[in-house]
Amino acid sequence: MMAFLKRLFRPKTKAGKAGVGGAAAIAVAAAAFIGPWEGLRTTAYPDRLARNIPTVCYGETRGVSLGDVYTKAECDAMLAKAVQEFHVGLKKCIPSLPRLPEDVQVAFTSWSYNVGLGAACSSTLARKANAGDLEGACNELPRWNRASGRVVKGLSNRRGAERALCLGAL
Repeated sequence: MMAFLKRLFRPKTKAGKAGVGGAAAIAVAAAAFIGPWEGLRTTAYPDRLARNIPTVCYGETRGVSLGDVYTKAECDAMLAKAVQEFHVGLKKCIPSLPRLPEDVQVAFTSWSYNVGLGAACSSTLARKANAGDLEGACNELPRWNRASGRVVKGLSNRRGAERALCLGAL
C-alpha cells in the first residue's frame, strides 16, 4: 500500500513548496489518501465508533441524518469540499502548513479530517509543527488511535500510514 501511495503522491518537494498545483493538488492528494481509510457508504448510518453520530459517504457527519442517501459522485464532491475546508482550517492553527512538503500537508489534513479541527488545533502535534519540530509532529500521529477511549486497530493502521507519509517527506 505504501508503494502505491508514494507513486500516487509524486512529485513532491523536499524544499517545502506545495508544488505546481498548490492547495488544489494537496486537496486532491488528501482526498485520495482519506477515501480508502474512511470507506464509502452511500446511506447514512450510526457510527458506533463515534457515539452513533449519523455518518455518510467518506465519514461525513455535518448535516447528516440517518437514512440520507447519496450517489458516489455526490460523496466524492462532498469529500473534496470537506478536505479543502479542513486544510484551510488547519492553516489557521498551523500557519506554516502551505510551506510544508506536500506529503506532510496530506498527512496532517487526513488526520484533522478524522479527529476534527478543534482537537487538531489544540494538540501537541500542532504545537510541535508550529515550533518547527516536524519530525516530532509526525511522530505524534500514532497517539491518535483511540475512539471512545479504546485503541482501534483501523485507526492505528491509518495513523501509521499518515506517520510514514509524513516522515517520508522530511
